[in-house]
Amino acid sequence: MLKEFLCSKIHRATITDSNLEYVGSITIDEELIEKAGISEWQKVDILDINNGERFQTYVIKGKRGSKCFCVNGAAARKVQKGDRIIIIAYAYYSEEELKTHKPQIVLLNDKNEVISC
Repeated sequence: MLKEFLCSKIHRATITDSNLEYVGSITIDEELIEKAGISEWQKVDILDINNGERFQTYVIKGKRGSKCFCVNGAAARKVQKGDRIIIIAYAYYSEEELKTHKPQIVLLNDKNEVISC
């Protein structure tokens, strides 16, 4: 049996922009999604630390080195520039895989620079 567990997390990212007119998703700096082990088009949960909002969307790659976190489409109404968020990705693991599984967690500072991973 497979069980769903935390796979990756980007913790305390700062929203740099929101774009209501875009079709949907969250745009994240390509370098940061690689560090977290998150793939483009992967479904993620977004948790807004400032206002308590929680929603699901998918990831698209932003410009490498830009430090961008831009929520697009209807979800843009749920965040504001400067809000701190947590991005969570899950995956399914077998009982055997869970014996050695450790999620990849990337912690950022207020400039979206990596503190630890």
